[in-house]
Amino acid sequence: MKKILIAEGDPPLRHALQKMLEAAGFSVESVKDGAEALARLKRKKFNLVLLDLGLPKVSGLEVLERIYAKATRQKVVVMTTDDTPATVLRAVRQQAYHYIRKPVPPKTLVDVVTKALRASAEVPPIEVLSAQPHWVELLVPCQLEAAERIQSFLMGLKADLPDDLRESVGLAFHELLTNAIEWGGKLDPNRKVRIAYLRGRRMLLYRIADPGAGFNPEGLEHAAVSNPSSEPYGHMRAREEKGLRPGGFGLELVRQMVDELLYNEARNEVLFVKYTD
Repeated sequence: MKKILIAEGDPPLRHALQKMLEAAGFSVESVKDGAEALARLKRKKFNLVLLDLGLPKVSGLEVLERIYAKATRQKVVVMTTDDTPATVLRAVRQQAYHYIRKPVPPKTLVDVVTKALRASAEVPPIEVLSAQPHWVELLVPCQLEAAERIQSFLMGLKADLPDDLRESVGLAFHELLTNAIEWGGKLDPNRKVRIAYLRGRRMLLYRIADPGAGFNPEGLEHAAVSNPSSEPYGHMRAREEKGLRPGGFGLELVRQMVDELLYNEARNEVLFVKYTD
């Protein structure tokens, strides 16, 4: 049975989380402060730590730093009401597995925990090249679950923006990143996708560079962007012939959700802009 440690300073929330995760079939222990969390982690090995960053005595960020410093690291899902860029980026640097902004719906939390425990125990690190609030740059392993993890952190950096803007940018980023990981990186965790997120006064800019050779847009008969206006679903036939899963509308949706979408010559690097005003 998978073992989870909950480190949460709010007693009602701590008890509610423990009860909910035990009902989902996990073995759960809980502690009320950072000092107790470190003591428990020294005595026992857990598959996952749910860590409140606002813990008393020893802060959650300090607990995360000490876990990161250990040779045998554990997956840590951080929970916080502090969504300032400095906090989010420090959690990224210290290799937090996932980021959750409180309050969190119970189903969302169970889903995050379940996915984290189902993923490989060996988690290739995300390399932080720049962690400034206005300029974040990362090297991400070519794994689809890495795309979801990174998105949880980047969404936290845009907490002050309207929900509809955050959602549209998040969906566009997720589509382009998963394309880079799946098609450019061939789902090889030893290969990396380079991501840059820049925030100006009036715009958000993302740059995604994959390790592949790029693609020819004329060869995308399996994608909706290649359909003539007279046959908007023509790509579905090509996908069926190639044995691909249903879909192919991603790039077309991205075009509608962003203001600028630019590729380099090889098309293994894409840049998109969303104006915030």
